[in-house]
Formats: sequence, structure tokens, C-alpha cells
Amino acid sequence: MDTKWKNMVKAIKKFIKEYYDCVFGSLLFIIGSFLFFVVLVNRYYFSTWGVWRICLIGNILVQPGICLLVRRYMKLRYRNWSQKGIAETYLQDAEDSIYYQTWKAKEKQSEKRFRNILAVELSAAAAYLFFISYSSGWGWNYAAGYMMVATVFIEYICCREVIQRYWRNELDQIMEQTESFFQKRLEQALEIERKSLEKVSRSDQLRVDLITNVSHDLKTPLTSIVGYLELIKKEELSDVVRDYVDVISTRAGKLGEMINSLFSLAKASSGNVELHKETFELNRLMEQIFADMDDRIKESGLKFVTQLTEEDTAIYSDNSYFYRICQNLVENALKYSAKGTRVFIKTYKKEAGTDQKMVLEITNTSGYEMDFEKEDIIERFSRGDKARTSEGNGLGLAIVSTYAKALGGEFDIKIDCDQFKAIVSI
Repeated sequence: MDTKWKNMVKAIKKFIKEYYDCVFGSLLFIIGSFLFFVVLVNRYYFSTWGVWRICLIGNILVQPGICLLVRRYMKLRYRNWSQKGIAETYLQDAEDSIYYQTWKAKEKQSEKRFRNILAVELSAAAAYLFFISYSSGWGWNYAAGYMMVATVFIEYICCREVIQRYWRNELDQIMEQTESFFQKRLEQALEIERKSLEKVSRSDQLRVDLITNVSHDLKTPLTSIVGYLELIKKEELSDVVRDYVDVISTRAGKLGEMINSLFSLAKASSGNVELHKETFELNRLMEQIFADMDDRIKESGLKFVTQLTEEDTAIYSDNSYFYRICQNLVENALKYSAKGTRVFIKTYKKEAGTDQKMVLEITNTSGYEMDFEKEDIIERFSRGDKARTSEGNGLGLAIVSTYAKALGGEFDIKIDCDQFKAIVSI
């Protein structure tokens, strides 16, 4: 019996603790309503000031009680929509407008319901005032009727404030949940992006390592082949065999050039580039390249037109890497220009914010249809001449682009019909 009683007391305490606002509000409402009942029943026995004093005390008790009860009602009525419910129902839609529209609709619905209730109460209070006004003679006390009407207006103000405060709190919770939800989504997206970048980085590194290792592994046997070919050339050979040996030697040399280019490209792509910067003249560098490639230029049948600026063309960069950039661009023009056309070489300075950059432009007329995008042509092993009727391994412009980035410069391509323009700025 004692255990049962203790459990009952414990349950009552738990109920009061959980629904304290409902219990306390009901208590205030009952006491205040009792005072109004006393006034209504005994309205003829109280003075005007007596009615106002008792009704004032009644309002002090009733209105807080009504506010507590209304707040509890709102929590119970919309518990499935608010807090966790709204997060599960609407946040997945990822539309802020849905939250606000739903919140606004619920707010209007609740306000309309209470306005209807208060309209009924106001009608009852007005009817009561009308009744006592016309059922009693002159000199009777009508204060109770006026006080009922005033009480309804006070109740309306209090209930409206409670309802509006409730929905403002709900909106704040929705905004907090929305912020938290999208913060988590953003963190998840950033984590996915980070993992994706790591995966791409690992993939690029594996590709660079593979190219580096393969290039290194090919160098040794190729060097041996070239060495044996040189020994064979020293022997007495028939003309046919010597021609074959010369062809093999030429092809081996081109293969060696491609392996060296591939190795250099892989090294630059990995960022493992050791730069030795110094000051040199771009115009003098181009003149050196023309001198080094003079035989090939004459054999090509192309006419090179130079428009070198008379301004100071000093550059602080790595001479060997920039030499390779310019050399590759000239070789690209030699390989892919239409026969008998002109190649224009131009150097100039351009403003880049508060700094100045040196620019090298090489423009040639293509000997084939250029049906590619500029982003595609700088990919490794990509060639504009898809029929492969010209020399080239598809690494030249890829090396130019990679080296330019390594030196802190920029490489761009412009295509206008058959005109191909390569631009390097640093």
C-alpha cells in the first residue's frame, strides 16, 4: 500500500512538473472565474467601485491563467509540426520558402480560431450588457456588464500576444534548424569535395609516377639500341641495310626525344621543378632560337616575319625552361603550318594591373582543318592534325602550358578560321 501511494505521489509530481503551466493556469483561471461569478450573481449588491475592484483582481488572475493554458494548447496542438517534425518534413526539400509559407499558414489558422472564440465571448458579453441594461430600471449598477466587455478585449490582447510570441519562437527554431541543416550539408559537401580532390590528386600523382617510371625504364634499353646502331654503322654494310639502319636510327632518335619530353612533362606536372632564375632578354632568346633552328626553318619553306619590340624585354625567370617554351612554339609552327605561308613572331609589353608583362605571340596558318577547342589541344598526346600526316607527338603544347604555369606565366590559344595564335605572357 505504501509503495502504491509513493508511486502515485511520484506520478503526480511528475505530471505537475511536466504540465506545470497547465496546472497553474487552470488554478488561476478557476479562482479568477469564481470572482467573476460572484460579481455576476451579486451585481445588485456591489457598488460600481466594488465591481471594478473585484473584476480587476479577477482579471489579474484569469488573464495569466488563460495565457498559460493557451500556450500549452499551442504546444499540444502543433507538436507534430514544430521542432523535430518540421525538420523531418520540410528541411529535405531545401526550400526556405516552404518553411515560411507553412509557418505563416499555421499562424493565420491559429489566430483565426482564437478570433472566432473571442468573437463568441464578445457577443455573449455584449448580450449580457444589453440584458442588464434593458431588464433593470434606472439607477441600477451596470458596471458588471461593462467589465465583461472590457475583460474580453483584455483577453483578446493577451491571447494575441501569446500566439504571436509562440509563432515567433517557432520561426526562430525553424531558422536555427535550417541553418544547422544547411551547415551540415555544407560540411558534407566540403568533405566530399575534399575526398574527391584527394582522390584526383592521388590519381594524378600515380599517373605522373607511372609516366616517370616508364620513361626511365624506356631510356636504358633505348640508349643501348642507339649505341648498337652506331656500332653497326661502322661496319661494312650494303646500301639497303645501311638505309634500314639510318631509318631505325632516325626513329630511335625521335622516340628518345618523345621519352625526354614525356619525362620533362611529368616532372613539371608533379611540381617537382627546380628553377634557376636569372635575368635575360626575350628578344635575344628568340634570336638564339632562330639561329639554332635556322636549317629547319630554311627547309620548311615557311617565311618567318618577326615583329620584336624595341622596348626593354628583360625577364627574370628560368632561361632553360623558357627557351624550351619558345622552341616548342616555333617547332609547332614548323610542323603544322601550311606550305609556303608566313609565320609571325611578335613580342611586346602589356599592362597587367600595376605590373607589366612580356608577351610572345606566334601566329601561323594551319595546314589542316582546326576542328578542336583550345582546351583540348593542350592535353597530353593531343594533336590538331587528327590524320597524323605531320610530325609531332602531341606533347609540345602540353609542355608549353605546364612550363608556363611552373614559371608563373600564362599560356593561351586563339583560333580564327585557319589562323592559329599561341600567346605566352610572363
